Amino acid sequence: MSSRAQSRDEGLIPKSRMKVVIQRVSQASVTIEGKKSAEIQKGLLVLLGIEDADSQEDIDWLVGKIANIRIFDDANHVMNLSIQDVDGDCIVVSQFTLHASTKKGNRPSYIKAAKPEIAIPLYENFVNKLESELGKNIQTGIFGADMKVELLNDGPVTIIIDSKNRA
Repeated sequence: MSSRAQSRDEGLIPKSRMKVVIQRVSQASVTIEGKKSAEIQKGLLVLLGIEDADSQEDIDWLVGKIANIRIFDDANHVMNLSIQDVDGDCIVVSQFTLHASTKKGNRPSYIKAAKPEIAIPLYENFVNKLESELGKNIQTGIFGADMKVELLNDGPVTIIIDSKNRA
């Protein structure tokens, strides 16, 4: 057992909770300061939330899930195909608000979201790993920018995947 896994089991290091919200889209785009920075047709819009304890293991697991999850329709209109099967495109957008805590009061707390010095390298690793897995360029927003995200959710199909459930 790795020392990290052992520490997790002993409760010394909190379990990581990298999260993604994936949306099957007919089209999606990201606009920053009035300019489109990303635009796709059929594919996935991936919103990515990162915590301080997240690691390359979380990235590898989530990318594998995203690349292989069967949420696209086959010829019989059954969700039986992956993004790879349909040669779909992908946009990844950093989304720290996925880690909002709403337990107390009415103003969400984002204390669990990773700070930029941790989140940016993990975000970049996530995008690079997804590009490698899918064998194509992944479009992105810009980390920390004020983005306008537009999408036409196909289905609608929206899936939330949390890396804490990978064990």
